Amino acid sequence: MKYVALTGISENVIKELRNNVLLSIEIRNPKNFFSALKLNPGESVFLTSTSSEDVRKGTLGVISKVLKHQVSTHRLVQSNDMYYEERETTLIRLQLQPNCLGRVNKPYDNSIEQPTYVEAEILTCYDAR
Repeated sequence: MKYVALTGISENVIKELRNNVLLSIEIRNPKNFFSALKLNPGESVFLTSTSSEDVRKGTLGVISKVLKHQVSTHRLVQSNDMYYEERETTLIRLQLQPNCLGRVNKPYDNSIEQPTYVEAEILTCYDAR
């Protein structure tokens, strides 16, 4: 099955997902941001700690269901007598429900401004290595 992939996710987050803990994550990485924009509640997503450049056939990850999807913008203002600085950051918050482990069968083109897609299979306990 073809999934949107979120890559370079922290090992701690992957571990919590594998332990079947309901989890909310914030996506700030530009590559994952474009991928997460394509997700809607109810869809499945493939998460892996492997970087997007290194995803290939056999890469392991966690397949999770998106429960909530929220885009938000934060403004940060810093100033003193010498300068005034204002920054905005946009992030996506995803609430995930882990389903199973998966293994990539085929990675698709992952250019910078495009979402990352992978074709992955669900692993049963007999297939896991």
